[in-house]
Amino acid sequence: MASDARPPRPKAHRLKRLRHEGLKPPVQTGDGPTPNAVLDCGWGRLLFAQTFETAEPLVEALRAEQPDRRDIAFYVRNPHVLLAQAPQEVFLDPSHTYRLDLSTYRASRRQPRGFTVRRLIPEADAQAVNEIYAKRRMVQVPPEFFASARDDRALIYFVAEDTATGVVIGTVTGVNHARAFEDPECGSSLWCLAVDPQASQPGIGEALVRRLAEHFATLGLAYMDLSVMHDNVQAIALYEKLGFRRIHFFGVKRKNPINEVLFVGPSEDRDLNPYGRIIVDEARRRGIHAEIIDAEGGLFRLSWGGRSVRCRESLSELTSAVALSICDDKRMTRRIVEAAGVRVPVRIDPDDPAAIAAALKSYGSLVVKPARGEQGQGVAVGLTTPSEVEAALERARRICSEVLIEEQVQGEDLRLVVIDYKVVACALRRPPRVVGDGRSPLRSLIEHQSRRREAATGGESKIPIDAETERTLAEFGYRLDDIAPEGEEVLVRKAANLHLGGTIHDVTEEVHPELIRAAVAAARAIDIPVTGIDLMVKSPREPDYAFIEANERPGLANHEPQPTAERFIDLLFPLSAPAAARVAVRTDAQISA
Repeated sequence: MASDARPPRPKAHRLKRLRHEGLKPPVQTGDGPTPNAVLDCGWGRLLFAQTFETAEPLVEALRAEQPDRRDIAFYVRNPHVLLAQAPQEVFLDPSHTYRLDLSTYRASRRQPRGFTVRRLIPEADAQAVNEIYAKRRMVQVPPEFFASARDDRALIYFVAEDTATGVVIGTVTGVNHARAFEDPECGSSLWCLAVDPQASQPGIGEALVRRLAEHFATLGLAYMDLSVMHDNVQAIALYEKLGFRRIHFFGVKRKNPINEVLFVGPSEDRDLNPYGRIIVDEARRRGIHAEIIDAEGGLFRLSWGGRSVRCRESLSELTSAVALSICDDKRMTRRIVEAAGVRVPVRIDPDDPAAIAAALKSYGSLVVKPARGEQGQGVAVGLTTPSEVEAALERARRICSEVLIEEQVQGEDLRLVVIDYKVVACALRRPPRVVGDGRSPLRSLIEHQSRRREAATGGESKIPIDAETERTLAEFGYRLDDIAPEGEEVLVRKAANLHLGGTIHDVTEEVHPELIRAAVAAARAIDIPVTGIDLMVKSPREPDYAFIEANERPGLANHEPQPTAERFIDLLFPLSAPAAARVAVRTDAQISA
């Protein structure tokens, strides 16, 4: 006879499990786990709260946090008690804790496409990992720490490496709790998952998480925990897809400048984009008052020592209306910089079909762009037929009635940021591209890459799916719903504008002096103190170039680790810089001259 009893509902089972784990007593110290366990992770320390019998020693341990580090008290079961001990010094981290049961975890049959995951090599990978941390605005680790932690079996590092270039494009850190503090529960945890926001391969973060989980599973550990910000929707979706479930443990941190955004609450500058925020943050670090006038428009006022300057991101009152009008009209910009001896591409009359046909025959491909406009809108690159040019002209005229046609100079797009007529940062800007995985439509890959770029830039960089995207794909024989072979790199757009999904790669230390001279000459000809000069170059290490345009409001947040915001504030408030920095600025001026 069949039983009428029904199996327990999965939801009820999960709630019972959460209650059980949330009410677990603290791990007993003594003969078992290490009491008051603390683990140095390079960026800061992990304080395993379950090994502290009372709140007082845990607070004292948090007070020992080093400058520019970020300590975390993790597995806090009674955060209200801990906060009551030092309410002015510590705060409850607004993050969720998730756990993966390694006994039920199942590895994926899909292998990484376009990259491999391997152990970190301290001597070779430390700088690359820190560069990814910097791009993600994470605390960096002293390079020597990776080497010193090589034999520390409590810490494990994995990196994702691009199979084509050998470049590190992702990283994750794991902590073996059994090794760290003789954890009787045989747990582990995941930290510092970071993917290069400019990497084009999908699934990098997932592959790193899986690799770490499989490593800990082979060691016989029971689970892997992680802490994730409550509003990191994309990361939470990934973890839940992999089988992580939320558990009720908490993290507590010490109030410091690194954590300030987490405990001060919403501020008037919360709506500033990254280009305005990087300047405001640098000003406030120096004690300069920042008044947000219009956050949505990036408009603010900086005041210090009786001096007040209004700025819209990197555009300040020091830029004259005349200089602004020159940059606004690309035709005038060409004429001004050409008169200063800067090489510009050949211009073709947009109203002369015969001239266009002759130019296509001479140069092979042309560029069409509106005479006025920004963020790459209306720009079409790599036009090879009269019909393509005509269609591009029609799109450009929707942005501005006056348009330009120029020869397409072959090479890469180099942005040089010039502040106070000194080049302070140089970066190659490359068009967006995706890597085929043999199973996903190009549309899906583009959307995935666009979400990654958008998340990494605070919504400033997106890859539009429009006629220009379709035209670029068609040149390679693809449509949006086609599937590219595994490992094949497909160009999505030809323009390298960051707002349209392009990527940026710092080359400040290797730029040829002739390119520096051309950028400074262009800035002086326009008479603009802050500008982004775009050159088309064969290589940043070679002197050949062609001037493309000058941007009166360059995005300073795109050039980390170069000190663009610092040099901008030096320009506005020279005496606010430390003495050593002022000496460095004078030295730079002598070199640039």
